[in-house]
Amino acid sequence: VAAESSTGTWTTVWTEGLTSLDRYKGRCYDIEPVAGEENQYIAYVAYPLDLFEEGSVTNLFTSIVGNVFGFKALRALRLEDLRIPPAYSKTFQGPPHGIQVERDKLNKYGRPLLGCTIKPKLGLSAKNYGRAVYECLRGGLDFTKDDENVNSQPFMRWRDRFLFVAEAIYKSQAETGEIKGHYLNATAGTCEEMMKRAEYAKELGVPIIMHDYLTGGFTANTSLSYYCRDNGLL
Repeated sequence: VAAESSTGTWTTVWTEGLTSLDRYKGRCYDIEPVAGEENQYIAYVAYPLDLFEEGSVTNLFTSIVGNVFGFKALRALRLEDLRIPPAYSKTFQGPPHGIQVERDKLNKYGRPLLGCTIKPKLGLSAKNYGRAVYECLRGGLDFTKDDENVNSQPFMRWRDRFLFVAEAIYKSQAETGEIKGHYLNATAGTCEEMMKRAEYAKELGVPIIMHDYLTGGFTANTSLSYYCRDNGLL
């Protein structure tokens, strides 16, 4: 596992002499048997930091849980734990904003923020969806959010949804005197389309967007995070 996920390969190659493999290879520094199980072991593997691109979750997981999990020499493999040294974790910018910035945007302090996900999550027209958002915000909620499934389906295209939700936010704010919010789902089939939706949310003055990183991917999520950081979006 240590070799396959770092510098090793199935045979000796002449290019090994062109670099210092001792510096870059992964090392298994301990092996423990799994209590009560036969032929199962916990292997502790350490990797040099130089094997990983700075600030790239994608590269990190490609190295740790990538093609090594298809290694035919292993009957089974499972990642139990992962410890990342501060020197590497500090290369990631992290979330563009935290809870304090969200409170500042909504001007809500000293109590929990109250919100909900609009239901039914699928099947409503954009106009009726916006109506549901308005009723929730007008009724006292601080924010509402799209469900992860809500993208741009035939019954409710994303641009129409953004427009009616923005209208609901502005109307509820005018009637309550409070700042309201809604998590607009910018998840899309391509990164380009995702950024287009984020930019449109910014144009509408809607300060909060969301992205499903489990299906959209770490690279898309990081790109969107950088965009939000640079453009004042949550």
